[in-house]
Amino acid sequence: MSLSSPAVKRRVDRLRATGVITGFTAIVDPAALGQQTEAFVEIHCVANMSPSALRETLAAEPQIVAAYTVTGEADALAQVQATDVAHLEAALERIRTNPGIARTKTIIVLSRLIARGES
Repeated sequence: MSLSSPAVKRRVDRLRATGVITGFTAIVDPAALGQQTEAFVEIHCVANMSPSALRETLAAEPQIVAAYTVTGEADALAQVQATDVAHLEAALERIRTNPGIARTKTIIVLSRLIARGES
């Protein structure tokens, strides 16, 4: 079935208006930006740190590309992109300066096996 451009636009506009489509995404290759090092960081907080305070702390670090509250021993898990290990270490040091962060545990990615949604 072939649709005209205006018909496609109307359908997309309708899907956006009803909340079916919530946004559009550009997929960026971190390596193209010089970010060769990826890591996942378990974040352990002090007892009185709220999720909103943790979000505010993590949002201030530009190397964090995603962060989640999780079950298990850690309170949160952050995905970090850095140019190299020294850059990653500097980001970790900045994260650890927050008095609400008790400790971190870092796992450096060696290779990405599956990345769904990326072309």
